[in-house]
Amino acid sequence: MTATRYWIDTQAATGLDPAVRAVHYGDGLFETLCVRDAACEHLERHLQRLLAGCTALRLEFSDRPGLEAELRQRASELGSGIIKVILSRGPGGRGYRFSEGQGVARIVSAEALPDYPQAWATRGVRARICEMRLGLQPRLAGLKHLNRLEQVMARAEWEDDFEEGLMLDHHGHLIEGTMSNLFVIRDGELCTPRLDACGVAGVMRSVLLDLAAGLGLSVRREILLPADLSSAREVFLCNSVIGIWPVVSVGELHKFSVGPVTRRLQQALSAHPPGATGNWYSW
Repeated sequence: MTATRYWIDTQAATGLDPAVRAVHYGDGLFETLCVRDAACEHLERHLQRLLAGCTALRLEFSDRPGLEAELRQRASELGSGIIKVILSRGPGGRGYRFSEGQGVARIVSAEALPDYPQAWATRGVRARICEMRLGLQPRLAGLKHLNRLEQVMARAEWEDDFEEGLMLDHHGHLIEGTMSNLFVIRDGELCTPRLDACGVAGVMRSVLLDLAAGLGLSVRREILLPADLSSAREVFLCNSVIGIWPVVSVGELHKFSVGPVTRRLQQALSAHPPGATGNWYSW
């Protein structure tokens, strides 16, 4: 598969209504699902996060059965690749105010898997601290809403000398990567930043938190600072497409090895049924 295909409200897309509020205000949500063996991985968790976002944004979406059926159909047709689903509040009048009953436009796309080198999962990746910082908004924290300008501007800060950038909030706390969640192993514990004020609570993050608990690993969600990287034994990044990427350096100051905890979680993830049920949670 080479070209990306689109469907709007289950019909092959020929054009998007320019009045939908995603175009004007980023008023909506999205999910990016990895498809392998003709099935969407971690589908239930993705749907949980999407529906939680609908509640938070007051999107009147009620067709979960239809969406799930469509995603399963697209995955069966695709075989292997990426499916993205966008829910946008439907067309309305000018201005920020929305009306009840505007409806929800559903956009689904399918494309090939990104061509990331396998070495990034085995030998690790290089990261940097981004200058662009994340704003604080607890009511939207954890959700994968369409407002991604912070990530867009952060990713524009470098070319090919790093594989990912780490983002801080306005207090200087480590939060996440531009496209990934962050884990740090220090003092014998697996730590990940709290996401109750900003950041995306990733589906893969929730999978790994469950796997770590099942392996008997001590897990903490806590405030992390860049200085905490100095005491870290291992660092890794994750999302639903890349799985786990060990981090071997953050800028010039912090160097890491691909350690045993990261490898253990990679092995557990490989053995974990991607269709297994589990709970998504927002921080």
